[in-house]
Amino acid sequence: MTIFEALRESHDRQRTLLDLLVKTHGDSDGRDELFKRVRVELEHHAGAEERALYIPMLEHDMTQEKARHSVAEHHEIDELIETLQQTDYSSPSWLATARQLQEMVTHHLDEEEQEVFQLAGRVFDDATKQSLADTYQEEMQRLAS
Repeated sequence: MTIFEALRESHDRQRTLLDLLVKTHGDSDGRDELFKRVRVELEHHAGAEERALYIPMLEHDMTQEKARHSVAEHHEIDELIETLQQTDYSSPSWLATARQLQEMVTHHLDEEEQEVFQLAGRVFDDATKQSLADTYQEEMQRLAS
């Protein structure tokens, strides 16, 4: 498995969880449970992805700008999650912010898959792509424990 395949698995989970989250209503157990799952998935994914993909990308001139841009988007996503944590589940603004989070994450994932992966694929050889996948999966396991 390459780093790109490993990341796509998490991207698919994120899209599914966010789709479900924006369909929830009010201060419900379902909204609380889904939000917690979304928050953990996004936090763990961003941390592991930065370590396994973006730090190595920063070492190459061709990929530095994309890596910095993607890390900046992770911080914007973190800020939206923080806003959601501080907003009551029954507030109308909660769902609006959750939709904003979904749009931002979807944009970020699409950009990674359509631009970042192609660029990184040009600077990393096959062995490195597999090694980075191992690093990503190990980091995801470490963060989950």
